[in-house]
Amino acid sequence: MQLEFYKYQGTGNDFVMIDNRQKKIDKNNTKLVRSLCDRRFGIGADGLILIENHSKADFEMIYFNSDGSKSLCGNGGRCAVAFARQLGIIKDEATFEAIDGLHYATIKDEIVKLQMQDVDTVEKHSSHVFLDTGSPHHVQFKEDLDDFDIKKEGAEIRYGEPYNEAGSNVNFVKKISEATFAVRTYERGVEDETLSCGTGVTAVAIAMHALEETKNNLVTLSVQGGTLQVSFDEKNGLYSNIWLIGPAKLVFKGSI
Repeated sequence: MQLEFYKYQGTGNDFVMIDNRQKKIDKNNTKLVRSLCDRRFGIGADGLILIENHSKADFEMIYFNSDGSKSLCGNGGRCAVAFARQLGIIKDEATFEAIDGLHYATIKDEIVKLQMQDVDTVEKHSSHVFLDTGSPHHVQFKEDLDDFDIKKEGAEIRYGEPYNEAGSNVNFVKKISEATFAVRTYERGVEDETLSCGTGVTAVAIAMHALEETKNNLVTLSVQGGTLQVSFDEKNGLYSNIWLIGPAKLVFKGSI
């Protein structure tokens, strides 16, 4: 089978994108997902995204991690919006279905603003914060952010108590200023560090506000692959009107 694909990246978080409106790909074929995402024997990516038709929204985004598992991906959602514009499905705004429900987004040039689901629970623990921003996220401070074995430490937390088999994404954070934080993320499903994680920086921004490390409702997150911003409203512990903001860029297209 010959497949046409596009490669997109959002602050270094990279994705194989396929127009699956004609249902060429079997969504249960996780072996194919893993082979396409393989960086040595395939195209290479953190995840694979299928764009499909939807009865009410502009499109449906089906996201796979590189290991074939499904989840929500914030940067993937932003890249899906850019891809949908490339395909002529949308112009400057979109509504699409993801694994956690409907999302609204806008796009101008290469900047995509993606509205995330509300967050009503932020678990504060002595060593970390845990919350779900469409995917589960463990957030903890790390002063030596530039010099530690993130794969080793991230995996120990991801597979350890209390997460065990289900696991969690793991975000290590260093405060730079009142409204700026540096973040490195170990991603469940990739099982390694990614250069950026959209749901991760969303979790970090909300966690830092919940811990009163910032009073701002627009937070800048410096990741390995660039810079993202997260804005939100908060009232009585409910975080709403959450937006993930950053670039989504076409890298190349090809066939395999």
